[in-house]
Amino acid sequence: MRLGVLVEVGLLGLAAALKEPKGHEYHWNPKNSRSPCPGLNALANHGYLPRSGLNIDLETLRNAVSAGFNFERTALDGPFNAAIEFNLSTSGNPDTFHLADLAKHDTIEFDGSLSRNDFDLGDDLHFNPAIWHTVAVSLDLYRLGPSEEDKYVTVEVAARARAARVKAAMAANKHFNASTAQMDGSPGTTGLYLTTLWDDVAGAAPKKWIRALFEEDRIPFREGYNPAIRKQKTLEDVGAMVTRVKAVDTDASKCKRRSRWGSH
Repeated sequence: MRLGVLVEVGLLGLAAALKEPKGHEYHWNPKNSRSPCPGLNALANHGYLPRSGLNIDLETLRNAVSAGFNFERTALDGPFNAAIEFNLSTSGNPDTFHLADLAKHDTIEFDGSLSRNDFDLGDDLHFNPAIWHTVAVSLDLYRLGPSEEDKYVTVEVAARARAARVKAAMAANKHFNASTAQMDGSPGTTGLYLTTLWDDVAGAAPKKWIRALFEEDRIPFREGYNPAIRKQKTLEDVGAMVTRVKAVDTDASKCKRRSRWGSH
């Protein structure tokens, strides 16, 4: 009898964890303004940012990153200020921007995106399934077993997948921007998505959470993501994760040699 009650309670808890917060259910509309950033798009698709993606001010962004991802409220002030300082806004109000404004090339957006094409090669705004597939394979996202570790992406795997994507983009795009800002921005985005989706208990990011964010611009509530029980993340946490990403040896030949001897 007691076992039955425990099982029932456990199932109820699981159902609650898989439920999207009331008022923040996922809705996707192709007519809405969206950015090259899956995280911002997900916040809009869940109504933490305006679902239209229009007229976003600093206070709205602060509330969204806090409620949707449990970041410190000011954690993304930098990108917001950059959007304003780069004069990206087309809203008619110098203190707001539309999500699509962030697609302007070589400002906040840059070459070698994990899920978008380079500007010179086509559409740098919308999700590109072919490009993302190469990254997803590098991240081994389609294999979830048999071990528990197979359900997660480590910093090392994420860093090498990022490096492989940049290498492929540089080979395909003769106008690839290899500036210092560009080469810092690339590991920066990997550090940001890892911090956003980091499971502190596992010490890695769940593969299902990564797929939901990148493939659907969706916060992975259905997969068990719960910002309310996560440790609040800060800008310093993002910086520390970026440092870890940059520290990974991404030389493919060395990685293969280490894997062969079981030390990787």
